[in-house]
Amino acid sequence: MTPKPWPLPTAGDIVWCHFPIGLQPAPKPRPALVLAVYGDAPPFGVTVVYGTSQRTTRLYSGEFGIYEMTNPAAYRAASLSFDTKFDLKQRVDLPFTDEWFSVPPRAPFGQVPKIGVLHASMMRALQAAYAAATSR
Repeated sequence: MTPKPWPLPTAGDIVWCHFPIGLQPAPKPRPALVLAVYGDAPPFGVTVVYGTSQRTTRLYSGEFGIYEMTNPAAYRAASLSFDTKFDLKQRVDLPFTDEWFSVPPRAPFGQVPKIGVLHASMMRALQAAYAAATSR
């Protein structure tokens, strides 16, 4: 677990993350949405939400999607390669290190894990998914 000299992400950034399988980093990275950044010293922590390009045509409670055809501005801002949905019921706190994050293949922001940003037009969808994911 090595802190990298990467600039810290901010809430709303989409990053390339080895989202955990159990307690271990997944071998295949995927997009993750940053909800929060915390800590006073390295390694800083981030709260991230799981993103997937699988089965995006059906959204369940606590999910929202970014689709190229229905919101091209949001899709471009996120720099996604495929339609993607984010599941706010699957969120975790991770150290912002190279064990959990890596530089994406296209690296639109340089040699950092950041892929893109959540477009302002997606805020209502995010808020609705968050409310659904946290309600009991």
